[in-house]
Amino acid sequence: MTAEKLKELIAEMTLEEKASICSGADFWHTEAVERLGIPASMVSDGPHGLRKQDDKADHLGVNESIKAVCFPAGCGTAASFNRELLTEMGKVLGNECQAEGISVILGPAVNIKRSPLCGRNFEYYSEDPVLASQIAGALIKGIQSKNVGTSIKHFLANNQETRRMSVSAEIGERTLREIYLAAFEGAVREQKPWTVMCSYNRINGVYAAENKKYLTDVLRDEWGFDGYVMSDWGAVNNRVADLQAGLELEMPSSGGSNDRLIVEAVKNGTLEESVLDRAVERILNIVYRYEENRDASAVFDRDKDHEAARKVAEETIVLLKNDGILPLQEGKKVAFIGKYAKTPRYQGGGSSHINSHKVTSAMDMAAGNPAISYAQGFCDEEDKIDQRLMEEAVECARQAEAAVIFAGLPDAFESEGFDREHMRMPECQNELIRQVAGVQPNVVVVLHNGSPVEMPWIDSVKGVIEAYLGGQAVGGAEYDILFGKVNPSAKLPETFPLKLEDNPSYLNFPGEGNTVEYKEGIFVGYRYYDKKKMDVLFPFGHGLSYTEYTYSNLQVSAEKLKDTDSLTVSVDVTNSGDMAGKEVVQLYVEDKVSSVIRPVKELKDFAKVELQPKETKTVTFKLSKRAFAYYNTQIGDWHVESGEFDIMIGKSSRDIVLTKTITVESTVELPVVYTADSIMEDVFKNPKAKEIVMKVMEGSASFLPQEGGEGSSGAEAISMEMQEAMMRYMPLRGAVGFGSATMEDVQALVDKLNAL
Repeated sequence: MTAEKLKELIAEMTLEEKASICSGADFWHTEAVERLGIPASMVSDGPHGLRKQDDKADHLGVNESIKAVCFPAGCGTAASFNRELLTEMGKVLGNECQAEGISVILGPAVNIKRSPLCGRNFEYYSEDPVLASQIAGALIKGIQSKNVGTSIKHFLANNQETRRMSVSAEIGERTLREIYLAAFEGAVREQKPWTVMCSYNRINGVYAAENKKYLTDVLRDEWGFDGYVMSDWGAVNNRVADLQAGLELEMPSSGGSNDRLIVEAVKNGTLEESVLDRAVERILNIVYRYEENRDASAVFDRDKDHEAARKVAEETIVLLKNDGILPLQEGKKVAFIGKYAKTPRYQGGGSSHINSHKVTSAMDMAAGNPAISYAQGFCDEEDKIDQRLMEEAVECARQAEAAVIFAGLPDAFESEGFDREHMRMPECQNELIRQVAGVQPNVVVVLHNGSPVEMPWIDSVKGVIEAYLGGQAVGGAEYDILFGKVNPSAKLPETFPLKLEDNPSYLNFPGEGNTVEYKEGIFVGYRYYDKKKMDVLFPFGHGLSYTEYTYSNLQVSAEKLKDTDSLTVSVDVTNSGDMAGKEVVQLYVEDKVSSVIRPVKELKDFAKVELQPKETKTVTFKLSKRAFAYYNTQIGDWHVESGEFDIMIGKSSRDIVLTKTITVESTVELPVVYTADSIMEDVFKNPKAKEIVMKVMEGSASFLPQEGGEGSSGAEAISMEMQEAMMRYMPLRGAVGFGSATMEDVQALVDKLNAL
């Protein structure tokens, strides 16, 4: 529908009809206006499968949804570092939506993993905003290519489940811009999601739903978002204020009560009808975008999509440790131990829970293979050692040539709705691993979890595989990687710390009462661990392969450039091993000298390249100003300081293999306003200002540094270094106390400096 026709349609609507459009008709549908032929539109939970519900209202998965296909959760898909893979996954999801009459799938979820304890981390992508935003954008691209909308969520700063409907995330503007907003920004600017879902929480005291600064000023005016903003289910707190701030659609239905508040506000003049008209236009534009692009031929082929989910899972499994034990040899006597070998934990709990049409386990794949034995080992209903199961597992491992333990976190340990209390696995599972390792030297642990865990047994096993929550086909992917039919290629999208107390948010998560302070600032994840030079269990970007990759010939298009120029970076990657595989090339940038506190390095781009044995390919990146900038709150914009930057190519944040230094010249001179409180060190950064100040201060014997007489007590008490330091940190007004100037003189000096 054209913009003109849409406006004509809205002009025909009554005030009450327009208000109704801004609210859901029920839990999953927008409101229809039959009189004018305006259709209802259905949305469905996602983002890694359809949780379509036709009947009973239910947001958290209590009531049964249709049989569907569960793809790997966000924690795993981010580990793929593969944009193309996510786009293909998105196309499958988009086709499923078309087949099921879904106009918008609720996802992707891109909130930053601030703490390993966040109960919803399994659904989120990364601790790094570039990775989160790029993976989200790739999924959006795929889904929306099928003329189905996405709802990127949860905007903004929804980084915990504790008090998520009331807590205020207290975050500085620079931190918001560089970390938490940045996770959304790239995806919104580049892929234009049809909708955005606002979060429950407050940001610096203002509820997300009525936060005009972020819903309108940033999201629309800066980033160019042109869809509609919907509330998280029940996130509306003040309907009229929310509408004015930029929240168009309230979900679910308020039963008409909030519609009446909108009508009353228009009638009494507290809400301009043009604001309501604009909201209706934004909603209906999306409704008709879907309706006019329905694909009547779309078929939800669940078995075919199951195989697609398996292909995705293959690239979401991270090989963390391999002391020569993997891949396992076919025919070797292997014990599969642990409940998750037969009934894998492959998804998280809550609104994204999929009613899978089938599930493939590792034991399903082992059917008919007499070389593989099985023992359950543990129950996950409670953290309690079952001595009989433990003994059976130990004996099973003793009689094998190798043991693979399928362990991880049960549903009771991580889910939407609550945060984890610690970073430990169930003790019954840790003890199982210890006991098996005590009788079997060849042990591999396969983990099923949505966020990092501590590994007290790490030195007792030869291999560790992080399967994350790999979707309903996870068993097939695990089996093929264990036996070398697939070469692992995933990398960690988050740091695994040695212990919870090492995490930068540890002292400030989940906050006090209804306030949580993000005191770690921009130092989230690897930014913190690298800055502190802390040992970690596994670093961000880490992941092993069954082959070897070598890097060479790092080239840059210029060694000196302005911040308005772009920089092309290329590097050759060679598969120097004997097995085909895919390597994730990671590009980090370091600002070598900065006047502001910055991380040691930050991920700025990445690429995944497939290589046959002995094959070499050139990987190329293009960097713009943003790759070198920090967010300057003084000017309210991104700023590059002139100086040297290191372009780093790495296999992880801790494994940098090639580095090249370039010089970037800033084209923006930051405004400087001098006051009587400006210290000499800052004033002297401007040569002209320094010259003026030194002329004024000449002759002030007590102010300028001077040497004491030889052997004098003054020389012993006050060194030249001390005097120079005191002068550097002296405010201009210090000339009054330490020199012969008056405050009038100081003010005249300040005026002269500001006139430069």
